[in-house]
Amino acid sequence: IVSVSSLERALPFYEGVLRMSRTYASDDLVTLHGDGLEVLLRQRTPTPGGGGVAPSFRVADVDAATASAVAVGARVVDAPADQPWGERQAVLHDPDGHLVCLVAPVG
Repeated sequence: IVSVSSLERALPFYEGVLRMSRTYASDDLVTLHGDGLEVLLRQRTPTPGGGGVAPSFRVADVDAATASAVAVGARVVDAPADQPWGERQAVLHDPDGHLVCLVAPVG
């Protein structure tokens, strides 16, 4: 469950950038699915932070997804870079300030 200040502002990131599909929606709740993952967005005051947990989302192109994320209000923490464990990774704050990673295999 991800608390978001505005579903309207959050959905372009989760649906557009992360390519998740909406499976349920109400006034203050949207359920999204993608690649075996379920994310529930709940419109309420978010409490973002960098402490402890940062979900990683596999994307086809980390650089392109990072640019798309920034275009819809995300902020880059660590720019896309190849990592020694074999992934290209970018670390971002989503539009509500939650820490997320975008990853893809190198090569």
